Amino acid sequence: MTAADLIDAVRDDQQTELSRLGSSKTLYADTRGEMEPDVVLAAAAAREEAAHETFDAWSDDGHDDAAALFADAAAETAERRDSLDADPVDRTPAMHAVLDGLDGTVERLGGFVGWSLVDKKVKEQYTGFFTGQADPQTASTFRSAGSDVVDLRDEAAELLDAVCESDDDWDAAEAAAIDVVSTAYDEYFETLEDLGVNPKPVC
Repeated sequence: MTAADLIDAVRDDQQTELSRLGSSKTLYADTRGEMEPDVVLAAAAAREEAAHETFDAWSDDGHDDAAALFADAAAETAERRDSLDADPVDRTPAMHAVLDGLDGTVERLGGFVGWSLVDKKVKEQYTGFFTGQADPQTASTFRSAGSDVVDLRDEAAELLDAVCESDDDWDAAEAAAIDVVSTAYDEYFETLEDLGVNPKPVC
């Protein structure tokens, strides 16, 4: 297996979940139904804050290159949080409970890939939301942030190719990525149900 194979496998396994996480209902869930610009920004800031705390804690990883990647991710998420000029809501995305429980470079890199797949989908929704609000500057900020997340994923993929030495390593990385995505989806699903919204698309 290669990192490209792993990412494809996670996308295939979680195709429905990622598709729904890439819908506008994600913002509805994030804001608990308050789809106002300031509330969306506060929810976005909370996601960046949670990512910063997770990756900052990983920046002492025993693998030097992985530690550097996690430190870069921590710095980028902190910078994005601060640039939003919004107080983060007091809510940590459930997938960070999974991420925070990962131990070892291989599992962390796999979890990082899972986080990046979710985060890119969410940032696409932020971009679309602020485009619809006729706020091209903020939309551009989130569009650029999405590109930055993809760059971080590419770096994580290169490291996975370097550190995975066996099928067990690849299986552990893939399982971590899938667990992160599925946990994010479960939270999305349950939150929408609590809000009285059908999480499944209606055709």
